[in-house]
Amino acid sequence: MNGHNPDILTCLANLSADEVFTPPKLAAAMLDILPQELFRRPDTTFLDPVCKSGVFLREIARRLNDGLKDQMPDEQARINHILTKQVFGLAITELTALLSRRSVYCSKKADGKYSIATAFTKPDGNIRLPKTQHTWNASGKCESCGANQGEYDRDETLEAYAYPFIHGIDPTEVFNVKFDVILLINGVPAVQIELITRGITPRHAMEQIVEYKNDREMLCNKQRCTADVRSSRVG
Repeated sequence: MNGHNPDILTCLANLSADEVFTPPKLAAAMLDILPQELFRRPDTTFLDPVCKSGVFLREIARRLNDGLKDQMPDEQARINHILTKQVFGLAITELTALLSRRSVYCSKKADGKYSIATAFTKPDGNIRLPKTQHTWNASGKCESCGANQGEYDRDETLEAYAYPFIHGIDPTEVFNVKFDVILLINGVPAVQIELITRGITPRHAMEQIVEYKNDREMLCNKQRCTADVRSSRVG
């Protein structure tokens, strides 16, 4: 075991049916499918709208760090640029927000003493958890995700499990950024939807994911590896 330095993200246990962590090797394989030119551009923007462990954003940041070395030889300036202008995430709970920041910034606080980024002035950095709530219909179900009101209509001090991306939060408004790549990933087990045309919105794709989650016959143990690439710059 001498010299063995395991990746902590390979050791995480799943927290619930909704919080299934993607293994680092699988995350890397999924990102291999994207045009690798994306990681050599200083203006490509990436969003993970359902951050759990931060494994995708960490791998994206690593690839950008390698791909931009020639254009940005100063390492700290390069890291600051990548983490403040290219890599963004919406967490799903307080715990996954902290996990994701620890994975990406090496600190649970983006502006903390041990953060690898030195340009942030707020602790959440670009991995945020906007306040969201379920909207209950007459049947006692959430109109956005189908959650049961009896189980999730909770005190505000408790987690609502109302994931921002499917409960009315627009990430382009949260970050004031238009994203080139949006990773649409569900972990029950993880299913991913490919958006081929600009006419399909990310919200519609997330609604499809919710349908897959609720239809047990459609679930399988394999992860489909695709992403929404929304930039005309990518051929």
